[in-house]
Amino acid sequence: MNLTNLILNTDSYKFSHFLQYPPGTRGISAYIEARGQVDQPDVVFFGLQMFLKEYLSQPLTMADVDEAEAIVLAHGLPFNRAGWERIVTVFGGLLPLEIQAVPEGTLLRRGVPMVQVVNTDPQSAWLTTFVETALLRAVWYPSSVASNVRKIKQIIRPFLDKTCDDPESVLPFRLHDFGARGAGSLEQAGLGGAAHLVHFMGTDTMTGVLYARRYYGAPMAGFSIPASEHSTMTAWGIEREPEAYDHMIDTFAKGGTFAVVSDSYDIDYAVSEIWGKQLREKLKASGGTVIIRPDSGDPIETPVHVIKQLDYHFGSKLNAKGYKVLDRSVRVIQGDGISTSDISLILGRMEAFGLSAENIAFGMGSALLQKVNRDTYSFAMKANARRDEEGNWHDVYKRPATMNLKASKAGRQAVVKGLSGLEAARLDELGDRRNYLSTVWKDGVLLKDWSFDEIRLRAR
Repeated sequence: MNLTNLILNTDSYKFSHFLQYPPGTRGISAYIEARGQVDQPDVVFFGLQMFLKEYLSQPLTMADVDEAEAIVLAHGLPFNRAGWERIVTVFGGLLPLEIQAVPEGTLLRRGVPMVQVVNTDPQSAWLTTFVETALLRAVWYPSSVASNVRKIKQIIRPFLDKTCDDPESVLPFRLHDFGARGAGSLEQAGLGGAAHLVHFMGTDTMTGVLYARRYYGAPMAGFSIPASEHSTMTAWGIEREPEAYDHMIDTFAKGGTFAVVSDSYDIDYAVSEIWGKQLREKLKASGGTVIIRPDSGDPIETPVHVIKQLDYHFGSKLNAKGYKVLDRSVRVIQGDGISTSDISLILGRMEAFGLSAENIAFGMGSALLQKVNRDTYSFAMKANARRDEEGNWHDVYKRPATMNLKASKAGRQAVVKGLSGLEAARLDELGDRRNYLSTVWKDGVLLKDWSFDEIRLRAR
């Protein structure tokens, strides 16, 4: 069984749809947009290229058609044998589709199309909406993660601008991805991990680095440092906790940065007595920087308290903006149960105590890669036009009387620049305006290959 058989990468009910379009239909156009929420108006478009390279570039074979037919018929649905055989024999197994999209990394307001797809073979009009399940899923998840991460970046940036001398060099490492083990699958970790790296450069989700490398040509999109976990610290026992930390200095300091989880028994004792007294001079002399990780306690109070303890024991200097920066030998990362609102509250408290935001970084796990769904930004793919036998396009749309928010766009779409940014327009009313939807894929050929650097620059 081929679990990546593209014919089977859909919702079951799609198999009956080739029988449902009006006679004489030669083309179906559909688009993807984020309908958004009042409090979630902006979306970063990201991830389509990964799907195009991984799935649409793999040609179907007659064995795939045979396998799909047997499964679909046994599943209780009709199977479009003739349609799929035509794709294999006439088009070499590559789907006869044209996919347009705005450049990846583009920030869009809700209701602005980011993708538009249409069949290029008049006998395959049913194919456009058949790929909805796979295509929409390929777009909504990484775009939602990238959009959420951008919002966190927008929260952190003003605090750095106000309290840090060099915010631009510090910002890329303020949010670290801890989400790999909390993701639902390896592929989700890769997709979401790459989406995080659009905005930040700190990650422990190795799969995200690999996805950015494979699909966007990024030699190394993210970085990490040596770090302990509870098993490596508690293996020493409570009596030898100072030795465990001392061993970390001996092994990793040497002018470098390393992280040590320090709440295995008592975070206050660890910071004040072990780090702040027993190991203070050795740590300072090492030239390295230990990033202390409190991994329990109140997620807002605890990290601020730890920073104040470190200030007392290691000292700090006032930067040019008048805020305290801890001695270079110590910093803090808060990665336990952090939410977007927690980050704002922590940084607000630090500012009130005169502490620079550069003293702390944040780690997010499941909240980063897992706590998101298609309704977070209300992603949808809808048919918007039907082409007849004479080549004329007819509007296709829905207007539910009971829920206007679910109304869809009529007619082939374009994306143009308006007074407040990019906005939707009908393609037949484009005139001489530039259309930001351009063809990125046609009949099995990738026509736009965005680099990760281009996407990052666009998503700033």
